[in-house]
Amino acid sequence: MMLAALAVTGCAAANGQTIPVAPTTAPLGPTSPPKTIAKVAMPAPGTTREPGRERGWQLVWSDEFDGSSVDRAKWDFDRDCWGGGNNERQCYTDRKANAAVGGGFLTITARKERFTGPAVPAHMRPASGEAAEATKDYTSARMVTRGKASWTFGRIEVRAKLPAGQGTWPAVWMLPEDHTYGPWASSGEIDILEAVNLGVTCADCPGGRENTILGTLHFGGKWPANALNSTETNAPDVLDGFHTYGIVWAPGRIDWTYDGRVFATKRRGDWWSAASKRPDAPFDRPFHLILNLAVGGGLAEERGLKGVDSTIWPQTMKVDWVRVWQCRPDGTSGRSCQGDR
Repeated sequence: MMLAALAVTGCAAANGQTIPVAPTTAPLGPTSPPKTIAKVAMPAPGTTREPGRERGWQLVWSDEFDGSSVDRAKWDFDRDCWGGGNNERQCYTDRKANAAVGGGFLTITARKERFTGPAVPAHMRPASGEAAEATKDYTSARMVTRGKASWTFGRIEVRAKLPAGQGTWPAVWMLPEDHTYGPWASSGEIDILEAVNLGVTCADCPGGRENTILGTLHFGGKWPANALNSTETNAPDVLDGFHTYGIVWAPGRIDWTYDGRVFATKRRGDWWSAASKRPDAPFDRPFHLILNLAVGGGLAEERGLKGVDSTIWPQTMKVDWVRVWQCRPDGTSGRSCQGDR
């Protein structure tokens, strides 16, 4: 989610197979291209891995949003008007107007309204806790499991209905629970799902409207020495109701899924950390989960029709459920959750 890519340095073939423009036989490292972005075709059912059909998965955490309020034992809120490092236009709040549970859903709502709050997130404020304030023209919510639940490896899925319009930027992503390898992006970031400007006119998209979803890893060194490796695919039905977005994260490999089908895979050697020679660093430590709906910002405003359409708000991201499984393979099936490594 932070400082997302804006330029394409890769292209792709069908069935989720990435073909870099400038392949290298050497391991990635500080001299590698800072941005690698691939475009892949969404694989047809039955042509790719479907982790939900594999044995050995054990549910270890979930939120079905069956209550009448956000479960504060599972979720916290970020509250600031920082803009996420992307010049986003919202203040994040913990108000029910921006995040509410009811009818079996979590609804995150981005609204057009002026709001004043801390200019930087809590971890960037002085020890006194005092911080300058900022005023923005939109509000929304960013919910986190930080300090409450985090995982190293597993299958993580979120079933959600995404918003549409120029300037919308919903995201499901993960940050390290402890910055073992240093500040962002040395300790990594896993973007399970990002989408910007869904539904706007798009000449290169099937159906003529924007339907691109992204899965991205951020890693490398401390900003601005950070790097990323991202995959984009068109999901023509993405705005036609709820869909399931996920990753399967194992030592040395991360798969991205859409409605249960893998559309992208990255393996050790596709990422690196300036702070460690461990082959899987920084993606070998606990990460927590984040759900948010941003307004504008670099990725959204530089794509589509450009900028933010001020006439479309409020917009909502509805979440049916969030589920986390970890692998407990039975050792007897070739279709265990270990997958084909």
